[in-house]
Amino acid sequence: MKYIIAIISILVIIVWMKPWQELNSDTTEEYVMPEDSLSVAIHDLLTNRYSDLEETKRLDNMIERFLRQWEIKGASLAIMKDGQLIYSKGYGYANVEDSIPMDVFHIMRVASVSKLITAAGIMKLVENGKLSLQDKAFGPEGILNDSTVYGNIKDKRTLDITVENLLRHQGGFTTRYGDPMFNPVTVAKKMEAENPATMETMIQFVLSRRLGFTPGTSTAYSNVGYGILSKIIERVSGQGYEQFIQDSILHPAGCFDMHLGHNVYEDRFPNEVKYYEGTDATPIQACNGADTLVPRSNGGNNIEEFYGAGGWVASPTELLLFLAAIDGDDSQPDILSKESVALMTEKVENAMPLGWMSTTSGGDWERSGSMAGTSAMLKRQKDGFSWAFTTNTSNWTGPRFPHKIDNIVAQAMDRVKEWPERNLFDPEYCKNLLANQEESTVENNAPDNI
Repeated sequence: MKYIIAIISILVIIVWMKPWQELNSDTTEEYVMPEDSLSVAIHDLLTNRYSDLEETKRLDNMIERFLRQWEIKGASLAIMKDGQLIYSKGYGYANVEDSIPMDVFHIMRVASVSKLITAAGIMKLVENGKLSLQDKAFGPEGILNDSTVYGNIKDKRTLDITVENLLRHQGGFTTRYGDPMFNPVTVAKKMEAENPATMETMIQFVLSRRLGFTPGTSTAYSNVGYGILSKIIERVSGQGYEQFIQDSILHPAGCFDMHLGHNVYEDRFPNEVKYYEGTDATPIQACNGADTLVPRSNGGNNIEEFYGAGGWVASPTELLLFLAAIDGDDSQPDILSKESVALMTEKVENAMPLGWMSTTSGGDWERSGSMAGTSAMLKRQKDGFSWAFTTNTSNWTGPRFPHKIDNIVAQAMDRVKEWPERNLFDPEYCKNLLANQEESTVENNAPDNI
């Protein structure tokens, strides 16, 4: 009887533990942020005061004058040297009405800098053997081969579009009749779809029109091309676009506060800024089709359907963490192979780089972005310096404004005679710096001896 009870007890324990579920599980383990991760240093320790340095006073003055000149409410700048974060600071206001100063931890829309993130996701799938740059995007042999969704193809040349064509803006899509992604209400009406128009509706719209040129023969900047790449990532990975990018690109790079943004201020992230437009900006119809006029930056543009073309929000500091993971430099661990990095930054005649806006054979790479309410610039220089600059305000110069950012940051950095040797990416360094600052504050506030 004792043996029978023992056997029954063992069986009960086995059934309760269900070890076969673990053996047969096909779920992927979720990436867990380690307690000593870089993200802890950035968002729990770093503030503007870490970069209130005597050496950078002249830089600060130039940036502040630049903001006043262009009526920019707030901006943030982070600078990296040889993979080490040496400077990170916010200027102006994250929210003017509530008098909230811009600080290091504030995140904001980065517009087309998002395309570089998407390109990194595509290259990761290529490295994993799940995708080829020569794979076709549409048609029976293509990746997006669902005829019920992507079957109404007007131009047969569309069947020749490859993943590389999309990455290089050579898919044949043009903005001859406007950019569909910035005209969501019009597109929804033409496609007899619900508002706001989804990314699938945007893709269906361009597929129902003729291409502007034969794929691969010319170059025309295309937001919808990177929207298509976002859907390709979802189809190949089996995950939502944002989830795949976070799991496979951003989290391994140490970026834990980068997300796809939302359309209106009320839905913002807790540490996201408020967006502002120039005094000459005119409101447009709300992207949800409501019969109201709203700012483009607050309900006019359908940010939630921009995906990998322009939907990400981030801080400049985490943008540099991301850059450090795709630069081919060993100072920080890379998430892509050197071969992938070389391919992304290769100078190709009459074509754009993969994800980047421009690259040079000397090693200067840049990626800019702009939309109503924001401008962004991410740059890697051949001299070992890299920097990211974002604003929560747009102006009348539109996509030309990042070039003005490039010029002012170059001038401001030249004003620094000697940069401090430090690494704000290092949590231990930040903790020690904080402790020293607190100790200094206590000593300075101590009463004088009589």
